[in-house]
Amino acid sequence: MARAPVLAAGGIVLRQAATPLVAIVRLRKRNEWVLPKGKLDRGETPREAAQREVNEETGHDVAVHEFLGTLVYESRGGSKVVHFWRMEAGAEPVRELMRDVKAVEWLPLADAIERLSRGYERAFLENVGPIALSAGGISQSGTSVARTPERMRVEAIGEVRDRRSLVQKIRDWFWRAA
Repeated sequence: MARAPVLAAGGIVLRQAATPLVAIVRLRKRNEWVLPKGKLDRGETPREAAQREVNEETGHDVAVHEFLGTLVYESRGGSKVVHFWRMEAGAEPVRELMRDVKAVEWLPLADAIERLSRGYERAFLENVGPIALSAGGISQSGTSVARTPERMRVEAIGEVRDRRSLVQKIRDWFWRAA
């Protein structure tokens, strides 16, 4: 019998700087660099879990913004389905990191993509990172840009979804269930 997928949520966490910075975390157990994310607690929505997990893993309070997409991959226990939102972090941490996290790095988008240990996370951030920066009204160089009209931003996200029909189906299912 097939096991139900593990449900998780996280964020593409941005911090304003001369060049905008993206948070990645180093896990203590495997010494891997990953995007901040974690499993849903019982009764928790994916958005609530994303905010809690990012706070625990980065130590920063975050403002949660647009839904960016879903990443599905095989893990030791079976399939894992992770929903991601664009988030903005405050300048200073407000809490200690959880035990599972060894360090947090704030890097420019290209450096964050390169540092990630898992290929599927690199590909995901490469696709949604520019969308997150644009939605936040900043360019990759850190200069402010006019916000992309909502219709155009949604079309750009739709282009990413079209290449992931299974992911889209899972995302649609979660939106109906929420």
